[in-house]
Amino acid sequence: MAKVKTLVITGHGTNCEKESAFAARQAGSDQTDITYFSDLVSEKYVLADYNFIIFPGGFLDGDELGAAQAAALRWRYTKTKSGISLEEELKKFLASQGIILGICNGFQLLVKLGLLPAAGGRYFERQVSLSHNDSAKFEDRWVHLKCNQESPCVFTQGLDELYLPVRHGEGKLIAKNEKVLTELQQANLIALQYIDPKTKQPTQHYPENPNGSPLGIAALTDPSGRILGLMPHPEAYNHPTNHPQWTRGEKTILGTALLERGIQYLRRL
Repeated sequence: MAKVKTLVITGHGTNCEKESAFAARQAGSDQTDITYFSDLVSEKYVLADYNFIIFPGGFLDGDELGAAQAAALRWRYTKTKSGISLEEELKKFLASQGIILGICNGFQLLVKLGLLPAAGGRYFERQVSLSHNDSAKFEDRWVHLKCNQESPCVFTQGLDELYLPVRHGEGKLIAKNEKVLTELQQANLIALQYIDPKTKQPTQHYPENPNGSPLGIAALTDPSGRILGLMPHPEAYNHPTNHPQWTRGEKTILGTALLERGIQYLRRL
């Protein structure tokens, strides 16, 4: 049974790293470390030593140049002290069957890098982006989500509905063209969708859909199912008392269930 070693990457404005690390430990990670981007450059931490990477949320680079744009360029062009580009390190990590979770700003980073959705197996090609919410304001509340039962995503296996918090100003998915949206649907790369809690159907209606993403897209996976990026914050629902109506006795499945599924996948390798 594989030992799960999780690396939570922070720095440059990210502020959800401790929540994310706590959620990973709650989900069963055997080892969980938090590292700064600069530590990867200096090789104090090396991606190859881990099998689970989390890109947490926060205000990465203050969202200057667009959410996660500066960070994507940093990953693409920065080299470690050994002269290896961090993009190459990511490619090696994926080849080793590791899993990646990107939350909010982390999701924005994954799409800017082209790790998601990688429709047609075209990794590191930017096919979608995330832009300003249709509401033109920061959305901070809870949303209802439906998991795609046909998705290859290892993080959502066996899950049906989730209730998670969102806190973002740039969460609307923008596809390069209609062909990409069609590919997302045909390959079941849409892992989570915002739904109307009454009809249980995906929606673009506000406020059930907090940003206006087409097809109600709240999360994407890649063809391998080993990468998940989502705008809601599963790490922020790690205990029943996080639920906004917990004092009324209301509870739903914890957000850490997503991380648990990913960790279970690694243990089966």
